[in-house]
Amino acid sequence: MACGVAGAQTRPVADMVLVHGTVLTVDAKDSTAQALAVRGGRIVAVGTDAAVMRLVGSHTQIVDLKGRTATPGLIDTHGHYGEAGSDDLFHVTLPDATSIAEIVRRVKARVDKAKPGEWIVGFGWDEGKLAEKRYLYASDLDAVSPNNPVVMTNSTGHYLTANSVALRLAKIADDTPDPAGGTIDRDASGHVTGILKENALRPISALIPPATPAQMRDGILMEAANLHSEGVTAVKDTASEHVWEAYRDLNREGRLDLRVCMLWRAGQSMVTANAVLAQMRAASPVERVYDGRLATCGAKIFMDGSSIARTAWSYDPWDKDGVADGTNTGYPGFDPEVYRSMVRMFHQAGVSVGTHAIGDKAIDWVVDTYAQVLKEKPTIGLRDSIIHAYLPTPHATETMAMLEAKYDAGYPEVQPVFLYWLGKSMPPNFGPERLARTMPLKTYLDHGIRWGAGSDYAVAPLAPRLGIWASVEREVMGGAHSFGTAEAVDVHTALRSYTAWAAPLIFLEREVGTLEVGKRADIAVWDKNPYAIPASELKNLRCEMTFVDGKVVFTRAK
Repeated sequence: MACGVAGAQTRPVADMVLVHGTVLTVDAKDSTAQALAVRGGRIVAVGTDAAVMRLVGSHTQIVDLKGRTATPGLIDTHGHYGEAGSDDLFHVTLPDATSIAEIVRRVKARVDKAKPGEWIVGFGWDEGKLAEKRYLYASDLDAVSPNNPVVMTNSTGHYLTANSVALRLAKIADDTPDPAGGTIDRDASGHVTGILKENALRPISALIPPATPAQMRDGILMEAANLHSEGVTAVKDTASEHVWEAYRDLNREGRLDLRVCMLWRAGQSMVTANAVLAQMRAASPVERVYDGRLATCGAKIFMDGSSIARTAWSYDPWDKDGVADGTNTGYPGFDPEVYRSMVRMFHQAGVSVGTHAIGDKAIDWVVDTYAQVLKEKPTIGLRDSIIHAYLPTPHATETMAMLEAKYDAGYPEVQPVFLYWLGKSMPPNFGPERLARTMPLKTYLDHGIRWGAGSDYAVAPLAPRLGIWASVEREVMGGAHSFGTAEAVDVHTALRSYTAWAAPLIFLEREVGTLEVGKRADIAVWDKNPYAIPASELKNLRCEMTFVDGKVVFTRAK
């Protein structure tokens, strides 16, 4: 227990105090306290009830925690909230679908309300959760959608199912060759099945009507409310110029009660990378500096695809339904040398890079690229990241540790919730050796590597409590057999990956991530103390209140 009250020497009258609870500061010593005080949106004291109550004045708001626990506001270091919000509001949602028949019923219900020719779009099916344990195919959708193009995207976002109408509109037929960095799935007779992976999505995606600016803003506000209900106060989003504009408008209007640091998608060529750099500079002239609650974090590049789609770039072949998938080792999303040139260009411009990399060969290429360009132009503090970083080799792990220590770069941004949410779909593709080393959090910890955790929403649920629980328990949905349990970490480490370790990855470590004097009062209040309950109960933690800059943005109804 912290003695006295830190920061109380000048005895400022507080605007608000939180008392009679447990305060998990997540500071360098993992200190705990009973209470804290806020003035002007910042924490001015942390300590005992008695000491903090001495800062109460006639207008101070007193929040009685009644034994509950306060933590720093949680940070999601990788999501797609700007796009997912409008999808959740206006498209068919499928994360809870348990059969192909259920998906078809939902599609039919939307088709019945649509005009002929209107696009029907959905997201979130996962073959691992379906009773049929197989892909959704065009033939499943065609019977209920003869006059409407239908596209249902898998939960990973790396492959989708298009019905026959959509395939015709996109000019995808049996004789259409696979694009570079993409796969058109075909049956044993060579006919297209409707499954398109990676770059093969592009002809379809180009035809889907985009969300309007108003729809995007409404979606962001809805997702911000959902995040607040789970104790989240900041996110690192990944999107494009149109999403930036929606965030910018809300920020200017004072309606963005969420800190957002955005990675801009940089495409797959030097042409697209230079164009995005120009867009970034026009929108936010100084990277990593916040205007209100919004900042540019850097550029996002895809090095490979998805482990579940078996398109992640690996040294050894993936499995398919538990047996080797021929010689399929996945593939890079585009020419790796072009990727390296793009990273070099961004580094020369002083811009951070976050790279999607899942397969071990992809991760090696990414960390070696970071090491090479940083050696060419040593720069401290760009905090380049490896997004996902499922399957690092020992070489990659050692290189990440070097990059963090020498350059403040090379940070894994992981999604522990995948172990739970996608855990049924991993074993048929991974094999036992890969499963044992998937998302190696303990190995990272043993090498002194810090990581930031997140959800990749809408790929997985946004609630960090599920990621904290999965980091510790590594339990698969439905109680299925856990894997990689030797890579589990304790709850203190798991919470730190959503707070103190996450804050630097959105360039706000001086402002948020811990509950210390001088930090912004971004706070989450929980019904129970995560340090004091059985690990199995972490997934059931309930957020009771959330504060941003000392302002209440969420209170759970009684």
